[in-house]
Amino acid sequence: MRTPSHRLIAGLLLAPLLTGCFASGSEGASSSGSSASGEGGRLRVALAFTPTENFSPYGYDAFNLSRLGVAEGLTKLDANGTAAPALAESWTSEKSGLSWLFTLRDAKFQDGETVTAQAVASALTHAARAEPAPAALSGVKLTAQAVGEDQVRVNTGEADPVLPLRMSNPSLAVFSPKAYAKKGAVSPVGTATGPFRLTKITGDTAATLDRFDDYWGGRAQAPGIDATFVADGTARANSLRTGQTDIAEALPVAQIASLDKGTVHETNTARNTSLYLNTKSGAFTDAGLRAAAREAIGTSVIAKDVYEGHAETAQGIYGPALNWAAGKRIEPTGRAEVAEPGGKSITIATYTGRPELAEAAQVLQQQLRKAGFKVKLEVRDYARLEGDLLAGKFDAAVASRNVMLDTGDPVSVLVSDFTCDGTYNLSLLCDRNVDKAVADAQAVADPAKRQDAAMKAEAEILGTDAVVPLAHLKVATGIRASVQGALLDPYERQLIGTGTRR
Repeated sequence: MRTPSHRLIAGLLLAPLLTGCFASGSEGASSSGSSASGEGGRLRVALAFTPTENFSPYGYDAFNLSRLGVAEGLTKLDANGTAAPALAESWTSEKSGLSWLFTLRDAKFQDGETVTAQAVASALTHAARAEPAPAALSGVKLTAQAVGEDQVRVNTGEADPVLPLRMSNPSLAVFSPKAYAKKGAVSPVGTATGPFRLTKITGDTAATLDRFDDYWGGRAQAPGIDATFVADGTARANSLRTGQTDIAEALPVAQIASLDKGTVHETNTARNTSLYLNTKSGAFTDAGLRAAAREAIGTSVIAKDVYEGHAETAQGIYGPALNWAAGKRIEPTGRAEVAEPGGKSITIATYTGRPELAEAAQVLQQQLRKAGFKVKLEVRDYARLEGDLLAGKFDAAVASRNVMLDTGDPVSVLVSDFTCDGTYNLSLLCDRNVDKAVADAQAVADPAKRQDAAMKAEAEILGTDAVVPLAHLKVATGIRASVQGALLDPYERQLIGTGTRR
């Protein structure tokens, strides 16, 4: 038997408020996750991004597992960006933040085994040893040890004031020991802890999920989920329009007007579309040419024409959905003088999961050609593009990124995306001043001061012209009128909960 916890939930040090909150997909429907006595049909869900690694939790596939209600970690994010209890019911900081002690709730894995401290510590150890490391652990040396039956101590080597936020990342989800039976792989099939159990994977096109009746948070109202992965945004919209799909994520803006008004739900997010310039090889190793590219780009046309007004012109890395950012922004520092492109050839890559990206790339192609660059485009499905993007095989990339997705902490995205050791560094940026500014921000615990430090780091990053923010986005989700309780999450981690039904 586990002893009752007497520890208070530690108030999280950061709460980067987003404008907007979690909402259900149908007025009056509960999004709290409470169960009802009735039972509807299976949910048919169309997701935008195909699994790239057979649902391994250590890459982007983890977010599909999270959105479908399969996997969860010690904590989760609430609508205000604060860490909230999940598998851990409480936590407390130890040794001035060098370690944190998490007290677990009574829960079961989907294979029937009890969630124990040892199982949780083992799962976190596997995540910490994954190669490449999950983005949430960029720059963090994490270790975990079981403390008795129901507590886990997590150490980070250096003080990490946002560890409870970090633990909410879907890549740090907890799976049963059976998931790790095959060396070098993690099988999420029937081994997670969420309200829906993954039972069948059909390549990279579909997945079948059934309700997990022993879920600690209550019995889900839907008996299961039939998920399809549809990279083409128009096809996702058509499946919703024709009644083949109940919920379709990431609808293209070009399709919004043609859908029934009540089926489209827009959510303010911390997602940006940006142009990342390869600083390690090719034309944009020259800071002057990066400056020339930045000067050539008219960002207002991206928000107005490409996104048809469903976005705002980018002001920086942190957009208006983060209501603290505008009053703290400072001018970029250290920008190079603009150099003459002189017909330099560049290739811009982007992906199909978000159709606006290809259109944005075409607009950039025209603008950069006018400035004197020769520009080619490469457009692929994200699953076929990610490895080459991270390897720096293109001169530039147009990509969409929710800057709060990895941890909910404004500094963590800077670590993963713009430092020398960053795990999602599309610009391959390695700049001493940037690394120092980001490290300084990491060391700050006070919420307001941490935000100030993040804005100073933003100025250093923008000063390198390694990234050109283009637009701050809303995300449109298609939800049929018969569906209730879908989760419209500004962090884009949740979509189906225990209260989602039709």
